[in-house]
Amino acid sequence: MFYREAGQFKTSYAADQAVFPLLQDRVFIAIWAAAGFVLVPLLSSEYLLRAILIPFLIMALAALGLNLLVGYCGQLSLGTGGFMAVGAYAAYNLCVRIPGLNPLLALLLAGGATMVVGIVFGIPSLRIRGYYLAVATLAAQFLLDWVFSRVAWFTNDTPSGSITAPPITLFGLNFDTTVSKYLLCLTILVLFAIVAKNIVRGRIGRAWMATRDMDVAAEIIGVHPMYAKLSAFAVSSFFIGVAGALWAFVHLGSWEPLAFDIGRSFSILFMIIIGGLGSILGSILGAAFITVLPLLLNQLPQWFGIPLSTAMISHLESMTFGALIVFFLIVEPLGLARLWRIGKEKLRLWPFPY
Repeated sequence: MFYREAGQFKTSYAADQAVFPLLQDRVFIAIWAAAGFVLVPLLSSEYLLRAILIPFLIMALAALGLNLLVGYCGQLSLGTGGFMAVGAYAAYNLCVRIPGLNPLLALLLAGGATMVVGIVFGIPSLRIRGYYLAVATLAAQFLLDWVFSRVAWFTNDTPSGSITAPPITLFGLNFDTTVSKYLLCLTILVLFAIVAKNIVRGRIGRAWMATRDMDVAAEIIGVHPMYAKLSAFAVSSFFIGVAGALWAFVHLGSWEPLAFDIGRSFSILFMIIIGGLGSILGSILGAAFITVLPLLLNQLPQWFGIPLSTAMISHLESMTFGALIVFFLIVEPLGLARLWRIGKEKLRLWPFPY
């Protein structure tokens, strides 16, 4: 009864097409937005912002991009880390080779460059699907890793292969403090989440979901699978490219190709599986789970006063983390987003049991 829809009438087309049609949802989102933009910067420590919140926001953006491709269009991809690297190196080269270019504009152009690369590697999806497509995108991951580590042009002929990102400025403001970087990442994530929400509930998103469910039936009813698949690769790659540029410019500052290895691809894939495939909220919840849980597991022995070596803590962290993922997937295979939907259903019916 706390989450009642009764009495909330839609009296206009704008109200019927609203992203959050229920008052409870709008209030909930407003509270979270106020907490994220006001309370968190005021109350959080430097470590919390730099080591937890900023990586979480950037990984949530990357998971959101991958979920558009895997969750909504059904095209399995294992090359997310490589596409993030494309965004990072594209943004760096744009800043280096175009003097005076605004770094924020470079982030968006890097997303466009990643979009082009994503379309190129998405072409095999027109012929193959499932695990075969996963292997093709995995090949893209290894190919991009090799290109960025062997071709010196991408690193501006740096002997060590490690490069440093230029500072980010906008309208004369320097995003050089931890709070400003956090607010920048949060703003970009919110804007991209709104864009993604409107895409998936529109014509393009319905074409993606029809292709995901059964591409032959989708083609019969007028959906073009080629356009749907390539557009999914394009939009997903754009999101991931921007996330890769933010990961390099905002979080790392300086990086090398190993920062975007195959482990990064699997980590983002785990985020959308745990959070919930085909869910905007699930991408964010999965990113929070994958980002925060290892840090908590690493600190637990110290909190309980258990003397363990660093190597033992690392091994126990990996084992516990893997066991929790398997356990969670068995208990709730539809992800954290499904738990949130169940909670809303309970609030609709409480105190009645039916």
